[in-house]
Amino acid sequence: MDKATINTVIQVENLTKNYKKIKALEKVSFSVKKGEVFGLIGPDGAGKTSVIQTLAGVLRPDSGKAFINNIDVSKEPEKTKKIIGYMPQGLGLNLYDSLSIEENIEFFKGLRLIDDELFEKNKQILLDMTRLTPFRKRQARALSGGMRQKLALVCTLLHLPDVILLDEPTTGVDPLSRQDFWSIIHGLVRDREVTVLLTTSYMDEAERCHRIALMHEGRILLEGRPEELGNLEEVFIERVISFSSSDTLKIRDISKETKNLDTSIAISCQSVTRVFGKFKAVDSVTFDVKKGEILGLLGPNGAGKTTLIKIMCGLLEPSDGKIIINGFDVHREKKRVWSTIGYMSQRFSLYRDLKVIENMKLYAGLYSVKNKNFREIIEMLGLEGFEQRMTKDLPLGIRQRVALACALLHEPPVIFLDEPTSGVDPIARKNFWRIIFNLSRQKGVTVIVSTHYMDEAENCDRLCLMHHGRLITIGTPEEIKKGSETISGSLIQLKSKNFHQVYDLIVKEFKNISIYGSKVFIRSFEPDGTIMKIDELLKKAGIRDYEIDKTTIPLQEAFVDYIRKSENA
Repeated sequence: MDKATINTVIQVENLTKNYKKIKALEKVSFSVKKGEVFGLIGPDGAGKTSVIQTLAGVLRPDSGKAFINNIDVSKEPEKTKKIIGYMPQGLGLNLYDSLSIEENIEFFKGLRLIDDELFEKNKQILLDMTRLTPFRKRQARALSGGMRQKLALVCTLLHLPDVILLDEPTTGVDPLSRQDFWSIIHGLVRDREVTVLLTTSYMDEAERCHRIALMHEGRILLEGRPEELGNLEEVFIERVISFSSSDTLKIRDISKETKNLDTSIAISCQSVTRVFGKFKAVDSVTFDVKKGEILGLLGPNGAGKTTLIKIMCGLLEPSDGKIIINGFDVHREKKRVWSTIGYMSQRFSLYRDLKVIENMKLYAGLYSVKNKNFREIIEMLGLEGFEQRMTKDLPLGIRQRVALACALLHEPPVIFLDEPTSGVDPIARKNFWRIIFNLSRQKGVTVIVSTHYMDEAENCDRLCLMHHGRLITIGTPEEIKKGSETISGSLIQLKSKNFHQVYDLIVKEFKNISIYGSKVFIRSFEPDGTIMKIDELLKKAGIRDYEIDKTTIPLQEAFVDYIRKSENA
């Protein structure tokens, strides 16, 4: 038996699973080595969850095999329970809302039959790692999305398993909580050589894995190390299109050129505040948005983004402050405002048991739109051929376009999009954003969009970053990245095949570091001197195989910088 086979912890061989006519998995094969973070990357419906559930022993495949530590999980799932930790998809789906953090942890102790000494030791380590210690008495239902996921992770790791199966652990979680989450994962991998298999639809998270497999429609399209595959979103799109001739997968060429020259103010928020009891959900937020501008609302879960959007749409009354949209006071002239805005909510808001064209006719009636030429909007959004399809049977990306079509039927000059592409595949997201650019640049529509996708945030003209209900910074993506340097310094990237040895040396000398797969990021206000110091450290230790250079700060890192600065203010 060769060394590679000995080190293999997870082995998947030709897994196949069908749900009636739907092929969830089609001959999926891959392996994961000890101490490796392996990512299954792809949109909703790609088959990622079916793989995870098979390995967790909760789903039986139609054919193929899956092994964990050479145990056939289909035949002997009970044998793997002591060595795996399984965290299902959903924000804290394995938690009990009526129980506190401490009570949830106690429940999982009993479920896992963990002895008292090991439990007390592991509990404190995990609470400290997740920074949940101060909130032990808080009920799970009162936790933010990020805190719920961290508690779910604590409950998954209580028995300190050798293998962790994480299904979409950061979907719907803000970038700050995602950063914490990844720090915990890489800490466990580094300190205990834990093996991690996780799924995600975030392409930027793929860079944090040691190896990845890109999945689409139950198949693995590509497998390898992120740094060797190139731009993952472009690679994914190229592979998907090559596998399908479907028109829904074609990227439509919509111009990004700026043709709207009107710089008048479309939206003015003036000291907007919203209080729920003693809690300030929105706290004195002030900003203006120009006509035709795309403004991105970013912030952790619970930052106040959705509340602010609802206030701007007239769906919630502000406790204080004023909002003017297209010259109308939202509070006093609500009906006039509603006729000039389109709103696409966070949750899919169409009628699933109606056809596409029936949904559009229904919304046209609600907006009092008569004699509407639906053909024009259907062609603009690439919905040709879907008019008679039942909405519930549409792919998620197409459904989102139908929802956008319904929000645009009355041709509003302002549209609000609350996390419009969550869970949508990269091709559908790219098409969606080209439509947004067309509306903004060609038609002068003002767009307010909230998102957790940092690559989408890069598409916005300006970003409004919120935390604890307050506006903590506003500017272009480039301005925010430059501002990040003044907070934490320049970003240095270090890559080496001797990753663990290199990390152990670096962590003793530098505090502001983070891990991205097999790369280490170091922040420094004196980058040249830091690079020289790292060179000396590594050469003194006899390490020659490494690359080190100054690199551009990702928006994700900048986001975290501003949030932490606001918390320390």
